Amino acid sequence: VAGLMAALIAAFHTARRLVQPVADTARGTRAVAEGDYEQQLPQPKQDDELAFLVASFNAMTRRIAQARDAADRSQQAVESQRAYLETVLGRLSSGVMVFDAEQRLRTANPAARQILHLDLAEADAPTLAALEHDHPRLSRWAEAVHQHLDASQDWRAEVTLFGEDGRQILMCRGSPLPEPEAQGPSHVVVFDDVTTLVMAQRDAAWGEVARRLAHEIKNPLTPIQLSAERLRHKLLSKLPEGDAGLLDRATRTIVQQVEAMKAMVNDFSNYARTPQMQAEPVVLDRLVSEVLDLYRSAGGEISLQVTLGAPDACILGDPLRLRQVVHNLVKNAQEAMEGYPSGQIRVATALAPAAEGPVVELCIEDDGPGIEPDLLGRVFDPYVTTKVKGTGLGLAIVKKIIEEHGGIIRAENRSRGASIKARLPVWQGNPADARGPTAHAALGLATLPGSTQVQANAT
Repeated sequence: VAGLMAALIAAFHTARRLVQPVADTARGTRAVAEGDYEQQLPQPKQDDELAFLVASFNAMTRRIAQARDAADRSQQAVESQRAYLETVLGRLSSGVMVFDAEQRLRTANPAARQILHLDLAEADAPTLAALEHDHPRLSRWAEAVHQHLDASQDWRAEVTLFGEDGRQILMCRGSPLPEPEAQGPSHVVVFDDVTTLVMAQRDAAWGEVARRLAHEIKNPLTPIQLSAERLRHKLLSKLPEGDAGLLDRATRTIVQQVEAMKAMVNDFSNYARTPQMQAEPVVLDRLVSEVLDLYRSAGGEISLQVTLGAPDACILGDPLRLRQVVHNLVKNAQEAMEGYPSGQIRVATALAPAAEGPVVELCIEDDGPGIEPDLLGRVFDPYVTTKVKGTGLGLAIVKKIIEEHGGIIRAENRSRGASIKARLPVWQGNPADARGPTAHAALGLATLPGSTQVQANAT
């Protein structure tokens, strides 16, 4: 009996020794299947096939754990690089966009959305054609990008856009991005809004031209005029009637043309000089009313309609220069209305929201022939005019004054006539500090809250 019991115990011990590694391997396999790659099985003491199986299992789990750790480190590196790239792109003043092989937008930094005025969510991935369809203002930019998306070399182009805020000049650059052949090549487009820089360079160049012209023209004008007047004074009463009439007409023509050239020189000087602005709080509606009073009192055939919709809106500016803006715009509208006696000139002010804060908008419309399409984008450039006697500096001076006051101005054609709109930032101080006489009471408008309308005639 004792021998039988010893044999059974030996058999159980042998069976446990043989089954234990298999059970450990099964348990470890289940743990690995659940994602626990740190499993290490106890190594059997005997050097047999089960020991080799356990050693292989332990080596496998170590390699899996190492691969997992390497993948985690790679993922962390990718995330860190992505965060770094997003930070860099987010701080760039240049717009950056990436299009894939299907011309679908994959990346657009905040500057790109701001420059192109796009309201895109992070998850949005529209195609270039969809962007052009949803934003017709970007058609020229989309065409320029589309022409180069299939190119295998770097490219550069200047694109001019026209929108509600006027002309916008973009300097665009692009380059292909190598991608796996299965996905096809991508393309990166980088662009900068150089409108301010280009306009500043152009204004500086035209200002230098204006200064030189004013200097060269102004010097001989006074001697010419004095000489003509002296000839008239000395000889007019001494010549026969026929010769006296000829001298009278000739000297009058000389004096008139000299006066016209002096006016031109004054325009040159006004455009070229940059006087110190005497800024103070100004109620724009009051200033506009005061200026238009002069046109109403002069009488005339053209109807002038005034709608003042910002009675309490103040701007910080130079009243003299702002008056010049209103004068030039109304005069420009009057000249455009020559030959259209039944038309109207409409002058309106209104408050409007803007991204930087509230603005007051001054709008002047006429029922004339409108602006020629090829001149619409250059109407505020110096020396651009269709008038026979015009210098082309009136609207250029207006634009310069508006920009000196932190505003923007644009021109557009209507179904009949043209419209010029200027936007100036509202001053956030105390309206009671605004200077200038109260023109509303003189016009009988003080009792009317909100917008007011006045019908009058103007020259």
